[in-house]
Amino acid sequence: MIVAKKKKKAARKKKAVKKKAAKRKPAKKKAKKKAKKKAAKRKPAKKKAKKKAAKRKPAKKKAKRKAAKRKKK
Repeated sequence: MIVAKKKKKAARKKKAVKKKAAKRKPAKKKAKKKAKKKAAKRKPAKKKAKKKAAKRKPAKKKAKRKAAKRKKK
């Protein structure tokens, strides 16, 4: 009898977990939508980063020139 009671309790717990999981799913969908919106907002920032990188390139050229001067010395 004790074993049967334990099994019933376990079954009840499983049902409770399933219900909680069911409630949790829509939240996940919302999170995904939010993530997509954030990603959409993030894209222009990436473009800005690329522009910055483009600006950064001449600095590298300067560094190379400096290195060349150093080699001559």
